[in-house]
Amino acid sequence: MEYSVHLKNDRFLRALRREPVDCTPVWLMRQAGRYLPEYRATRAQAGSFLAMAMTPELACEVTLQPLRRFDLDAAILFSDILTVPNAMGLGLYFIDGEGPKFERPVRSPADIDRLAVPDMETELRYVMDAVRLIRRELDGSVPLIGFSGSPWTLACYMVEGGGSKEWGRVKALALNEPAAMHKLLGVVTDAVIAYLSAQRAAGAQALQVFDTWGGTLSPSMYREFSLPYLTRIARAMDSGAPARGSTGSPRTGGDSPRTDTGAHTPLILFGKGNAPHLDALFDSGADAIGVDWTVTLEDAARRANGRVALQGNLDPAMLYGSPDAVRAQVRMALDSYRDGNGGSREGHVFNLGHGMSPDMNPEHVAVLVDEVHRYSAR
Repeated sequence: MEYSVHLKNDRFLRALRREPVDCTPVWLMRQAGRYLPEYRATRAQAGSFLAMAMTPELACEVTLQPLRRFDLDAAILFSDILTVPNAMGLGLYFIDGEGPKFERPVRSPADIDRLAVPDMETELRYVMDAVRLIRRELDGSVPLIGFSGSPWTLACYMVEGGGSKEWGRVKALALNEPAAMHKLLGVVTDAVIAYLSAQRAAGAQALQVFDTWGGTLSPSMYREFSLPYLTRIARAMDSGAPARGSTGSPRTGGDSPRTDTGAHTPLILFGKGNAPHLDALFDSGADAIGVDWTVTLEDAARRANGRVALQGNLDPAMLYGSPDAVRAQVRMALDSYRDGNGGSREGHVFNLGHGMSPDMNPEHVAVLVDEVHRYSAR
């Protein structure tokens, strides 16, 4: 499979490298989703969320939909963070109104002992095929972001068997059997590194780790059960070496992708509620840290002191405001980053502080994207 390795719009990657750009780049977490009528039509065609995510052609279509509507500076692979534990044999399924569930949750040391890093070009071949197809269809228009859930976040779902308000089972395992918890996090971390490495080899030009539930941990538990594994991922990805069990290197043959040889693939670590841990995350080895709206960009930029790029951090609920209110909030966020970064706008990727919701107005998203570019133009 051949695709362009030359980008027409590289401001997103330049911002991650903290290089000058003509305006602040913007993409949005969950930019492909139920707020778009075309997404809902594709999901109806697929019959289920999981069928859509596991069919490369449909995953490609959904990935590209928001780029047809909005002047976004990056595409993000349409998939789900739970594809990895599903490939580890846990049996992922979805119930409308309840979210993801696992048929075989991890509840004991014996369950953990049975886990292994899946082969990325067999069990997760559909993800890699989607990455290759999206890169071809993008044809160098904007970069493609690959992603994974963080080890702690994946472990939350694996142990609970689905979502939770308290995450009582997984926290009990961490408190009562810390050795077992670390063993679980270790194998999941190996799988995440292999997964990200395979996406990179398939054509992803940037990577993001979603530590969605790290913010539910106390500071001491975060330092023990989330931060070390995020750091291990960042350093492994920076080294360019896949983890044990990875089949992430490009395959030989007629459908092998042309990779961006020699180019560093930047890594973004995003965590909901990660404000108390930013200083440690800035030293993790990641290229950029995504922040939510509970910390100002001014404060985050001052604390980062040029060590990393920052991504964020508009409260998604601001999209419920009027177009004028959305524009005002965008300008406030852009000014906040500049104020904390010595007047410079470099090294910032505009995003939401978390994902979009299904009832948001696409017209307000267009206002946001256009205002980011207009107000930040150099």
